[in-house]
Amino acid sequence: MDNKRKNEIPDSKQGGAPDRISGQDAETGQIPRSERDPSLLTRWMELLLQLGLGESTLRVATNTFLFVALVGVIFLMRGFYKDTSQADSSESTAELATLPTQAVELEDENLPLNLNARGIPRMAMLHTTIPSRPRQEVTVYTVQEGDTIFGISEKFGLNPQTILWGNYNILLDDPHRLKAGQELSILPVNGTYYEWQDGDGLNGVAEFFGVEVEDIVEAPANNLNLNTIGDYTHPNIAPGTMLVVPGGERLFISWSAPIGVTRENPAVANVLGDGACGPVEGGAIGFGTYVWPGVHHYLSGYDWSPETNHRGIDIAGHTGEAIFAVDAGVIVYAGWNDRGYGNMVMIDHGTGFQSLYAHMSALNVVCGQSVGQGEVIGAFGSTGNSSGSHLHFELMTSLWGKVNPWDFLPPP
Repeated sequence: MDNKRKNEIPDSKQGGAPDRISGQDAETGQIPRSERDPSLLTRWMELLLQLGLGESTLRVATNTFLFVALVGVIFLMRGFYKDTSQADSSESTAELATLPTQAVELEDENLPLNLNARGIPRMAMLHTTIPSRPRQEVTVYTVQEGDTIFGISEKFGLNPQTILWGNYNILLDDPHRLKAGQELSILPVNGTYYEWQDGDGLNGVAEFFGVEVEDIVEAPANNLNLNTIGDYTHPNIAPGTMLVVPGGERLFISWSAPIGVTRENPAVANVLGDGACGPVEGGAIGFGTYVWPGVHHYLSGYDWSPETNHRGIDIAGHTGEAIFAVDAGVIVYAGWNDRGYGNMVMIDHGTGFQSLYAHMSALNVVCGQSVGQGEVIGAFGSTGNSSGSHLHFELMTSLWGKVNPWDFLPPP
């Protein structure tokens, strides 16, 4: 009995089965699934722990999670602020659209501003230049050192001849007479300036200058009263009144040597001064070709300019430098010129051409003397109406008058 019962009751100490398997559920008697079949993540974690990498792996995973979370927050915030900005912009536009507009009153109607219903548009320029109104009166300009007829005309937007025509009493149609300190009359428009004479008629004056009577009468600078001016044939204009003739033109009054001073008739030059010569028989004949009259082949002063009554060229040179005959010929003038040329020489080349040399400081030739091409006839200077040492050179012919020297001198 005792042995039978002993065999029926297993003894765990003797190798029998235990009362309950480790991990077995007490109620169901089943083993949990996580213990029966561990997941892949669990197996990897167990492997990393066995290799001693668990802590490092956990740190990397944590940092990665934080980075992803930060990027997500930034992305969400950008979207939020963008929507807010667009909403604010729309609200501002709506508010501006409801603001009342106010008309802007300008003191100067000529201001170049493009006004609209919303006010004054913003200009790109830092400073706005208001164009000056056209001049309507004759102004006075004091000549500065270094001024020229061309420079003054450009400064006032006029033609060069207008400067000469407006100041004949000072310049006598001669650009070389321009001197620092002179006070010139500057016309408001291109044209001429005329001093009214006793017995003049508006019709005759207008016809002489090639304009209409109305051009003179209606010129603001003339201040003529249409109600009191009377008959145009005998208008009520006091003698000595200076009148602007808009668009008027006239011939220049010659201040230089006359044309046709030849060896056969040099007396034509008697009007120029004491340097005129008597008739010459024979003498050297030129070749019809020309050399430069100075060592330097460039200008120092005025160029060929019929519009300023300068029918020659001013060649550069220092006082005392040699002046050469451009072609062979005979001296038909040698001495002082009363019209502003100072010491002057003229040569008749016997080919229909004559050459002129002015402002010389010294002469090496006398009347009637034959000279060869390139022979020294004098020296550079600044005598007469001259503002500095140079050679005023002219070339002329009885057939064509004064010609442009650039067309005959060899290229510089």
